[in-house]
Amino acid sequence: MKILNVANYEEMSSEAARLVEQEIQRRSNPVLGLATGSTPLGLYRELIEGFNSRGISYRNVRTVNLDEYRGLAKNHPNSYYQFMNKNLFHHLDIREENTYIPDGLARPVEAECRRYEALIDEIGPAHLQILGIGTNGHIGFNEPGTPEDSLTHCVSLAESTRKNNARFFDSPEQVPTHAITMGIASILKSDKIVLLASGTRKAQAVKTLLEGTIDTGFPASFLRKHPDVTLIADQEAFHLAKAEGK
Repeated sequence: MKILNVANYEEMSSEAARLVEQEIQRRSNPVLGLATGSTPLGLYRELIEGFNSRGISYRNVRTVNLDEYRGLAKNHPNSYYQFMNKNLFHHLDIREENTYIPDGLARPVEAECRRYEALIDEIGPAHLQILGIGTNGHIGFNEPGTPEDSLTHCVSLAESTRKNNARFFDSPEQVPTHAITMGIASILKSDKIVLLASGTRKAQAVKTLLEGTIDTGFPASFLRKHPDVTLIADQEAFHLAKAEGK
C-alpha cells in the first residue's frame, strides 16, 4: 500500500484529483469507481475545476458507483443518484447513459445485485476506484462481518453508520436501514484503488487499517491484499498511526 500523508483535506482532494485525471488521460475509455459521502466532495470539486480550467473531458468516461440506499427512488433528494448529479455529473460533459448506480427500488433486490455485479464485469471492472473509510472500517456499505468474497449485495446498515449519515437527513428516523453495495470482492476487482481519509474522526480507522490484522471485523483491512492501493490521509487522520507507517 502506497501512503500519501498530506497536510489537510484540500491537499488530499487535490492529490486524489491528480490521480483520477492521470487515469482519464492515459486511457481511451476509462472506467471510474465512485463513492459518496462528505469525504470525496473536495475531490469532486477539483474534478469540476479540472473540467472547467484544465480541459479534462469526461465524454468517454464511464462510472460505477459503490452503493445506493435501499428504498430511495432516483428522485429522492437523499439518494446517491441525486448526490452524484448535484456534486459531479451535472457539472461535467459526461454522458448520463455512462453513469451507473444501483437501483434502490428494484425488486427483487437479489436480482438487482446480480445485475449490477454483471454490469461491473461487463464495462469494467473499474480502472480506478475511489473509496472512503468508515469509522468502523466499512468500505462501501460493507459493514464489519462482511466476508472477503462478497459480491454486490443488500446489507443492513450498522447503527453507527446510520448515525454518521443522519446529518444528511431531516431526522435520524429517515435514514434508511438497508443499502445495496458492491461487495469486498467487487471492489478488489479494480485495477487501482485510492482510499481517502481526513480528520481526527478517521484517525483510529487509519491506525487499524495500517497496524491491525486482516479480518472481517474490519472490512477495509482486505485492501492490504490488493496490489495497487494508495491511501491519501491528512495529518489529522494519520496522527495515531506509527511513524514508520508514513
